[in-house]
Amino acid sequence: MTLTHPEWNQETGGLQVAQAFADQIHGKAVLITGVSPESIGSSIALSIASQSPSLLILASRTQSKLDEVVKNIKNAYPSVDVRTVLLDLMSQDAVKQAATSVSQITDKLDIIINNAGIMTPERQWTKEHIEAQFGSNHIGHFLFTNLLLPLLLASSKANTPGATRVVNLTSLGHRLSPVRFHDYNFEGKPIPDEEKFPGELPPMFQKTTEDGYNGYLAYGQAKSANVLYSVSLTEKLKGKGVVSYAVHPGSIWTGLSRDLDPEGEAAIRKTSPFWKNHDQGAATILVAAFDPALNEPKGILLHDCQLSDAAPHATEPQIAERLWVLSEELVKREFKL
Repeated sequence: MTLTHPEWNQETGGLQVAQAFADQIHGKAVLITGVSPESIGSSIALSIASQSPSLLILASRTQSKLDEVVKNIKNAYPSVDVRTVLLDLMSQDAVKQAATSVSQITDKLDIIINNAGIMTPERQWTKEHIEAQFGSNHIGHFLFTNLLLPLLLASSKANTPGATRVVNLTSLGHRLSPVRFHDYNFEGKPIPDEEKFPGELPPMFQKTTEDGYNGYLAYGQAKSANVLYSVSLTEKLKGKGVVSYAVHPGSIWTGLSRDLDPEGEAAIRKTSPFWKNHDQGAATILVAAFDPALNEPKGILLHDCQLSDAAPHATEPQIAERLWVLSEELVKREFKL
C-alpha cells in the first residue's frame, strides 16, 4: 500500500509533513502525551501548531516542562489554543484525574498521540504494583485513551471515516519480547515458548539485575503491547470511524534513555546506523496521525514515514484480544465499545 508521499524516508522532518497535511490538521483538536522541552513530544506539538489546529492539549508529568513547551509554541504561533494537563502514567488514579481534566477542556478530540514512555534497566513499579514499563507505557495509556473514547467518538461522527485516530508510539524493540501473559511483571514465573524471545537473544540485551529483571525484555513486552493495542482499537472502532496506528519514530536520543547506565547506552547506540533529530523523529508520527491515505485501515506499524512490518507476536488479533482482557483486569474496568 502506497501512502500519499512514498518518497518520504528517515530524513523527512515533522514540519514538512505538517505542511503537506495542512488541510487535515487545520481546525482539529489534538492531544499529545509525554511532552517536555527538547523531546519528540515538543517537536510533534510545534509541527501541529504550525498548521492552526483548533486545540492542542499537552499532557505530561511536570508542569514546569509543559509550561516551557507552551511558551515556545506561543512564541512561534501565538494564535494557537494550547492547554496543559498533568498526567502521571505510573498511577491509575492520576490517569483518571487527567482524563477528567481533558473532558473539562473539550467535548471532542480528533487525534490522540500516545507519545509518553519510560525505559529502565532497573525494576520499578507503578502505584498498583505493575512492572513499570508495561504499567506506564501500555496500561496507563490504555486506561487514559479508553476513558477519552467518548471524545474521539464525538469527533468521528463529523469527520471522514478513519480521520479520527489514536497513534501509539512503539519501537522496533517490540521484537525483543512478546507479551508475557504468564509473567507480565517479570518475576521469574514459568512462561510458554511463545512468550519468549524467538531465538537466541543478542548478547547486548541479556543483562539482568540480581533479582532476574531484564529491562530490555520488559521494554520489548511494553512495546509489543503498544502495537497490539492499536490492533484492538482499529478492530473495535473502525466501524465507528476511528482507526489506530503504531509508530516506530526511529532512533532518537531523548529523555527516554535517561536511566540507562553506560553499558546500556552503548548497547542501544549499536542498534541503529542512523540517528534522527527530534524534527525527523516527529515525522512518522504525523504521517500516522494525518495522512488521508490511512483513513482505510492498512497495516498497523509505520517506520520512516512508510508502512512497515511488525513481529507476528505483536499483530495477531487473538493476542490483541487477550491483552485487552488482561488490561481491563489490571485497570479493574470493562470498556464496552
